Amino acid sequence: MLDTMQKVILAAFDILNGASVWLVISFILAGLLHNLVSPERLHRMLGNRKISSLVKATLSGMLLPICSCGVIPLGVGLYYSGAYLGPTLAFMTATPIINPAAVLLAYGFLGPQIATIYLITGFVVPMLIGLAGNALGGRELHAPGLEEPVELARLEPGVKLNLGQKIISGLQWGFSDMGVSVSKYVCIGMLLAGLIITLLPASFIQQYLGSPGVISLAGIAALGAVMYVCAVGHIPFIAALVASGAAPGLAITFLMTGAATNLPELISMYKMIGRRTVAIYGVVLILSSFLVGYLTNLYLLPGFVPFFDLSGSRGTIAMANSLIFAAPGPLRYLCSVMIIALGLYALWPGVKKALLKARVA
Repeated sequence: MLDTMQKVILAAFDILNGASVWLVISFILAGLLHNLVSPERLHRMLGNRKISSLVKATLSGMLLPICSCGVIPLGVGLYYSGAYLGPTLAFMTATPIINPAAVLLAYGFLGPQIATIYLITGFVVPMLIGLAGNALGGRELHAPGLEEPVELARLEPGVKLNLGQKIISGLQWGFSDMGVSVSKYVCIGMLLAGLIITLLPASFIQQYLGSPGVISLAGIAALGAVMYVCAVGHIPFIAALVASGAAPGLAITFLMTGAATNLPELISMYKMIGRRTVAIYGVVLILSSFLVGYLTNLYLLPGFVPFFDLSGSRGTIAMANSLIFAAPGPLRYLCSVMIIALGLYALWPGVKKALLKARVA
């Protein structure tokens, strides 16, 4: 039992180590967005149901090399700064799936056929999720009772902050408000993800991903939705599976659902936006990824021949590596400790209350 718990904690910390730097960067960006971008401007850009707003949100997300955990503070920050649910979900879907490095690696490892389908899907699926969010968002279409930025609430009428004060106040909000709230759910989600990885090791997943007849595309879509998968890091893994016989559609389905969502993100989305949002996001993502995989296997690439030429891929890999930010080990550990500290700070009042109840009983 203790050995299993140790493995779960180590697996969870390993996952957190891969995402913590992007989480901290996202806290900073969310804080700056909260204080430097006026609500009126953001509302004009993303505070509506226009198709153009979804396109802007999707394209913006496609240019940011941030994982599905790191996009949580940015997406929630956009939502609570005035963006409608549709653009928020489009941004949160596109950001982890597609970025310049992932596209280059996909063309280098998976070949032009799969990579082109992957690229098109990486744009279309966020748009579909955004449309569903705008159409079905209900009370969660926009954040209720948007408050003024933190610094304005503390000042007398007529007092204005300079740029430096806005930046400092935004960073305070990014960590003390957004960081504390998100880290609590991220820590819980990481532990659940560590439990899944411990119970379902990589060898198990590789075995059944390599045998598409054993687990259906629907099962792979659901499995990818709760796992933590980095699109950039897992493209070589997916390429190896395809080269060993996995169906191309199955690889795309797993990469789409795995990269676009995971338990920490789903839990944070549920707690900070609402259950309707999680349902829209999860259902549309899984169904659309399943459909893309099915169409790829049956109609788009029925006689697919695996593409994996390491010598021909080296130039593309070098280009992709130049676009990937590889944080040094000490920085990853420092950021992981920061996320854990923020999470414990948020969870401590509940833990303290439970301990008091247990002592009284």
